[in-house]
Amino acid sequence: MSIQHPIVKLNVLARDAANAAEVSAAAGGRVYIGVMVKHFATNDEAAGRVRELQQAGIPVSVGLGGGDPAMWSRVVDVAAQTRPEHVNQVFPAAGYTLGALRAAGSGHTLVNALVTPSGTPGRVRIATGPQSGAYREDLTCDAAAAMLAELGVHSVKLYPIDGTDRLDEVAEMVKASVRQGIALFEPTGGIDARSIGRIVEVCAEHGAQTIVPHIYTSIIDPATGLTRISDIEELIAALPAWAR
Repeated sequence: MSIQHPIVKLNVLARDAANAAEVSAAAGGRVYIGVMVKHFATNDEAAGRVRELQQAGIPVSVGLGGGDPAMWSRVVDVAAQTRPEHVNQVFPAAGYTLGALRAAGSGHTLVNALVTPSGTPGRVRIATGPQSGAYREDLTCDAAAAMLAELGVHSVKLYPIDGTDRLDEVAEMVKASVRQGIALFEPTGGIDARSIGRIVEVCAEHGAQTIVPHIYTSIIDPATGLTRISDIEELIAALPAWAR
């Protein structure tokens, strides 16, 4: 009997549709290409970029931009306009985002919710919005995951994990999420070719069925703004053998 391994997809940026197509090809199609609303002057401009990528057959992830929680409402607007494959959102706005997408007729868009490590394995911070982020209270991973499960949120995004420095915290949040029926997990922060393999293994070992590591500016050529294809190839090669 064959073993069912988790699915691994990279969440990365691209300068334009041509770069996105090259990135997707290098990753064997296992990517979401991020469109960060903060990088655009208006929501209509951001939505235009999303549509451009969609027309090229590229799966799009609409996100904040630099993790800026003040962008949450812009993310909702752009996502509702374009119904992308994936949306990044702060915890307090994740349920609202799901409702807006459903009202827009999107039943396929995956929505995550951002939670922050507390420094203590088994506990996280869910106050990740523009106002709530000023508060540093934490709660158990199980309570956070249960709240998201009640809302119907599809995925937990844990940021920042600081590469492999917080693997014990990653493990506890993955386990809690899976216990609550959320098997899609998105580790983010400090991930590179040296760390991605172990991070993916830890997520898989604790029950995640889809793992979406986020790698952004570190793989972008600062001179051209292009995501380096060689870096994508290196990241794929660094995954566990079952995920390549």
